[in-house]
Amino acid sequence: MDTLRLSEVTEYVEAHIGDFHRRRIESLDGLKLVQVLRRKNPYLFKAKSFHSPQDIVKSLVDAHISSQEETIFGNWLEGLAIFINGKVYGGRKSGIPGIDLEFDREGVRYIVTIKSGPNWGNSSQIAKMEADFKTAKKTLRTSNSNLNVIAVNGCCYGKDGQPDKGDYFKYCGQRFWEFISGDPGMYVQLLEPLGHAAGQRNEEFSHAYAQVLQRFTQQFAFDFCTLEGGIDWEKMVKLNSIE
Repeated sequence: MDTLRLSEVTEYVEAHIGDFHRRRIESLDGLKLVQVLRRKNPYLFKAKSFHSPQDIVKSLVDAHISSQEETIFGNWLEGLAIFINGKVYGGRKSGIPGIDLEFDREGVRYIVTIKSGPNWGNSSQIAKMEADFKTAKKTLRTSNSNLNVIAVNGCCYGKDGQPDKGDYFKYCGQRFWEFISGDPGMYVQLLEPLGHAAGQRNEEFSHAYAQVLQRFTQQFAFDFCTLEGGIDWEKMVKLNSIE
């Protein structure tokens, strides 16, 4: 086990946090109004009594951002976790399908699937993860039948009071970051470097966000509003109801 300096984490974050913000903006730049509308329930908008294009457009864009940011930042945190573990335990990005991280500690080979938070999947997705763990263990033991392999579902934030799931362990929040770094305070120490240049980056995102809202509102008014300016609900329903 090697000692990890916080300055190394800071340097990594400063060098890579731009990737997260860049992908946030790219997710907006590639957004198409009709594509988003086709995925949404027009009856829900009607039931919520939306009366203007601005209301619907903001709801659409905000829902997209919330979904995309969770995924984008979760993938970014996975890279940070692998970096930290690599510095401390020599861990590496796994080449086995479904496994994100592999490392050895005290005679044990750990295989880790990293998720953003604890409530990341339904029963089918969890079953898929469990199957991936079983396949990975079988693969690793092909060359060393005595290898002690432990599977871990790591979650970057949240809690789970029962980490032992039988065939694998689930470590969340503070427990996960301590598991991969050996430092019980790592989960708190990440806060400062993550704020690096956040103001400037978020200002750039806010500008892109405002442009999308303006563009979508104008397009929605043209395509899905009556001549009087009201929402043409029948046209909206037809968009995602007729083949």
